[in-house]
Amino acid sequence: MGQKENFFNIDALEQGIFRTLGEGITTRIFPGQQAMISVVRIEPNAHGAIHSHSQEQWGVMIEGSAIRIQDGEEIVVGKGDFWCSPGGIEHGIIGGPDGAIILDVFSPPRPEYTKPGSGFSTFD
Repeated sequence: MGQKENFFNIDALEQGIFRTLGEGITTRIFPGQQAMISVVRIEPNAHGAIHSHSQEQWGVMIEGSAIRIQDGEEIVVGKGDFWCSPGGIEHGIIGGPDGAIILDVFSPPRPEYTKPGSGFSTFD
């Protein structure tokens, strides 16, 4: 175990567990013991499926903009905005005209995100 094993860079696309969440939406996932980070890249105007999961999810808009759909409400979010999606709440996303990069934090980690794959959940 080297000292750098727990250090990553948001632009290092070779790092993390790669997952395709939907057409035009990909992520790289970094699981820990108590939480996990997902670096989501959304192409312009890409639509993420409405879904829910038991884990609490925090999102931070790093670049771009989007429409965050949460519990049936559409909220415009831009660079610097962040939000909480409690477990069990239906949510989704629509990429803005220039796309988006979002940092999601899940607690506890989502088991289906600990391996490469596709979809927002085991049911997609």
